[in-house]
Parts: sequence; C-alpha cells; structure tokens
Amino acid sequence: MQKTKNIEIMVGLFVAAGFAALFMLAMKVSNLSAFSENDTYTVQAQFDNIGGLKVRSPVRIGGVRIGRVSSIRYDDNKLEAVVHMIISNKHNKLPEDTRANIYTAGLLGEQYIGLEPGGSTEFLKNGDRIVETQSALVLERLIGHFLVNPPAEAAK
Repeated sequence: MQKTKNIEIMVGLFVAAGFAALFMLAMKVSNLSAFSENDTYTVQAQFDNIGGLKVRSPVRIGGVRIGRVSSIRYDDNKLEAVVHMIISNKHNKLPEDTRANIYTAGLLGEQYIGLEPGGSTEFLKNGDRIVETQSALVLERLIGHFLVNPPAEAAK
C-alpha cells in the first residue's frame, strides 16, 4: 500500500513539473515574460504601412531583442499607423536620430522592428518619437509592381 502511494505521489509531481514546463514555454513564446513594465520606457514611430506587424512583436538592434511593440493605432489626421514600443531601460542610450525599419524574419516569418542607431549625442527619452522610419516591404505589392512594370531587360 505504501509503495503505490509513493508511486502516485511521484507521478503527480512529474505531471505538475510537466505543466510548469509547458507554462514557462508558453510565456517564452508569447514574449510576455521578457520585460516588466517598471524597467522600460516607451517610444513611438509612424509608418505608412506596417504590413503584418503585431502587438508584442520584437524590437531589435543588430538582431538583439531590446523591446517589444506595445500598441498599434491608426492616426486619422496623418493617415499613418502609430506604433508604440517599450524598450528595456538597459538600452537607454539610443540616439535621437535612430531609424526604425520594419523587417521580416525569414521568407514567411514574423515581422519585427529593427532600430538603427544614429550619431546624435542626445538620447531618446520616455514618450519620444522616432522620426526616420521605413515601412514594411509588402511582398504582394512588390510582385504587383513587377507584373505591371517589368524591368527593362525583360521587356527586350
């Protein structure tokens, strides 16, 4: 009787550890565990086209994740998408003239914001706006452009 009770306890602990591992994996995949709201600052950027960018998409510099997209809204006055990003305070030395570009990870991968630091001696602060942006490259638009306007060599 004691032996079956010990086996049941061991199986229960094993199942609980499996659920804990699945929970940790889900938090890692959903980017929720990366930053707490207390050790971040917010910047925003405006784009003509954000493609498939989503809330919680990564913000990277040189391939290193330094933040995430916290919200996306549409500005009716400027007719552009406004993207709010939260950046870790460990990376609070981003120059004011930093560029924000929307890239795609792989051919069919997720979209993310890539930051390219400028040369300014002043740094971005909480609530600042990144002025220089480059919108997402939309594959359908690019293909449509080449179908309507073929390159000069192909037309000959």
